[in-house]
Amino acid sequence: MPTIWDHDPETGEVIEAGGSNAGEYSVSEIAQALKRTLEDTFGHVRIRGEISGYRGPHSSGHCYFSIKDEGAKLDAVIWRGSFGRLRARMQEGLEVIATGKITSYPMKSAYQIVIESIEPAGVGALMALLEERKRKLTAEGLFDAARKRPIPYLPKVIGVVTSPTGAVIRDILHRLNDRFPRHVMVWPVRVQGDTCAAEVAAAIAGFNDMVHKPDVIIVARGGGSLEDLWGFNEEIVVRAAAASAIPVISAVGHETDTTLIDYVSDLRAPTPTAAAEKAVPVRADLVAELARLDARMKGGLRRYMDERETRVRSAARALPRPDELLALVRQRFDSASGRLVQALKANTREHGARLQRVAPRLTLAPMRTLILNERRSLDLSGRRAAQALSRLVAFQRQRFDGVAKLADSLSYKSVLRRGFALVRDDKGKPVHSAADVRPWAALRLEFGDGEVNVREDSPKQGRLL
Repeated sequence: MPTIWDHDPETGEVIEAGGSNAGEYSVSEIAQALKRTLEDTFGHVRIRGEISGYRGPHSSGHCYFSIKDEGAKLDAVIWRGSFGRLRARMQEGLEVIATGKITSYPMKSAYQIVIESIEPAGVGALMALLEERKRKLTAEGLFDAARKRPIPYLPKVIGVVTSPTGAVIRDILHRLNDRFPRHVMVWPVRVQGDTCAAEVAAAIAGFNDMVHKPDVIIVARGGGSLEDLWGFNEEIVVRAAAASAIPVISAVGHETDTTLIDYVSDLRAPTPTAAAEKAVPVRADLVAELARLDARMKGGLRRYMDERETRVRSAARALPRPDELLALVRQRFDSASGRLVQALKANTREHGARLQRVAPRLTLAPMRTLILNERRSLDLSGRRAAQALSRLVAFQRQRFDGVAKLADSLSYKSVLRRGFALVRDDKGKPVHSAADVRPWAALRLEFGDGEVNVREDSPKQGRLL
């Protein structure tokens, strides 16, 4: 910077004038100039470091903290609008990669980074965040086994949440067609990236809001790194699966991969193909099982009918013959008839004797009156006795006819009259099967209208004697 010289009026010596030709700046001008220089020089940067001094959002909604490493510390701020869109959970001591703009804060003569996005740095940090989130959701009871519901045995409609262009949906459809073809509804989502979690959660909620809902939902994705599968560890996905009224099968990654949706889902499958296997049974196995059950049912019914037939035959053999059934009835009828005649005779003799005893003591007129009265009484008693005897005979005859009809219906002769025949051997014993007939044996065939004698002359035919 040039210096201004002047002369001392007393001595005449050349001296420095003590002034400068540099322009003057205000503090605000310098601060703004430095701010523009920082922003123009660095612009957007990605900084890796450890979160320090994090106390949560300010009452205004903004966050103020620092990012540090072994040699330096950088003030950081996250505005309220950006904080609500962060994927990572802020945590003291967490190593992160922050993306934002370097600028200054003129009121403190300090520079800082205005962070727009932040993510954990490395697998270790992601695992720490995952474990912390898992503990939180476990404490809320979202992973309790009591909340899990059974998967329908044979769902009519299966909803699948996955990418429509990947190999996962083809594997699921192919496996379903092999086992038991079902109607499938696919809700296309991104299975990786910033919008993955929101799309998966919206798909689960969308299936639940449908009028004709699927019977089960499969959330599927192929294998990948922890960062690739991170969308299925987000709280929004876990809470959507927990709130689903439809049973959920998770099939994210390979068998060794585990995400938080696996803990909240009603069933976890190691692979998307295995999810299809768990969703439906094998149709061929069901057909074979139905055939086996049908054979068992027919066998049981056949055994039941055979047992009933045997019981009926045993009961029929235990029934008495018609003659034996009617013999007791006839005997009781004859006994009653005999006692009735004797009783009538005895009653007549008793009344006659009484008349003979009182006759001498009566005059002629009273005697005639008494005789007439006695005669009327005897006539009335006789008519009553005759009517009672007639009714008794009619009643006994009716009972006899009923018993005779029952005996006739139970008799084997009624069966013969319908066109059947009874086969007996030469001793009169019934023959029950062809195996009981000896060659050249004499047989008697009884029909409804008579008997015929035949002789067996070969194992397959007989001839009349």
